[in-house]
Amino acid sequence: MKLGFVGLGQMGKPMAVNLLKSGAALTVSDLDERWFAEFRAKGAGATTNSADLADADVIFLSLPGSAAVQAVLTGENGLLPGLRQGQLVVDLSTITWSATVEIARALDARGVMFLDAPVSGMEARAVDGTLTVMCGGAEEALERARPLLDLIGNKILYMGPAGSGQLTKLINQLLFDINAAALGEVLPMAVKMGLDPELVGQVVNSGTGRSYASEFFIQRILRGHFADGYPMQHAYKDLVSGAELSANLCIPMPVLAAATATYQTALLRGHGAKDKGAMVRVFEELLGVQVRSPVG
Repeated sequence: MKLGFVGLGQMGKPMAVNLLKSGAALTVSDLDERWFAEFRAKGAGATTNSADLADADVIFLSLPGSAAVQAVLTGENGLLPGLRQGQLVVDLSTITWSATVEIARALDARGVMFLDAPVSGMEARAVDGTLTVMCGGAEEALERARPLLDLIGNKILYMGPAGSGQLTKLINQLLFDINAAALGEVLPMAVKMGLDPELVGQVVNSGTGRSYASEFFIQRILRGHFADGYPMQHAYKDLVSGAELSANLCIPMPVLAAATATYQTALLRGHGAKDKGAMVRVFEELLGVQVRSPVG
């Protein structure tokens, strides 16, 4: 069996490394050649031209957004013309529901199976092969992909038809975004009112205010460290997707809209390269305080 993997970014690279455990012939593709030597040393092929992967039995994608996935699959010089009936494309990227449905239809017209399979978990879980994978598409496609997905995740969930994986991932991400924005707003208020931020963090992370966002970000905020998570400028696409669904389906989402405003302010203030914990900087600047441990 031949495998192809397009996209060797923060999450893609470790997932591709774990797929080597399958024993199948793997060829990776990325515009950046920095990891090629490592993969070649492990027996994999490497190319900057994703179209070279068109003969693979299963092709995985891990790309930064809808435009990138569409370019690789259906764009000019994309994979689609070279694909054949019976192949399987598994998209591990996080893209919009509408783009996913459109891609699924285009591949189905050529007899190519498609699975939208976005993942949840930070880079460390990608390295460990313990990601959560949310799958949308035909159940037959999932069962074919499952032995390979088991190498990158320890929770493989079938969510429904094409697009269901992306919708599920979006719901998870939006809740995370809201939690992160809430931390950015409330923690500076606590400091402004004279509370010790370190003690407040202990209370939150041992009390009912606890969330994955608080557990991940509070200690980093206290150290002034904002580089351990996914950059806000890339993650913003999730909020755009949420707003798109809210507008198109006339679903009121006022809490998400408020969190999005905080997120946008952080981007406009130049914090886009930082992780979501840096939303605290918006309110630190407004209130003239810093949420930091006394020792820094």
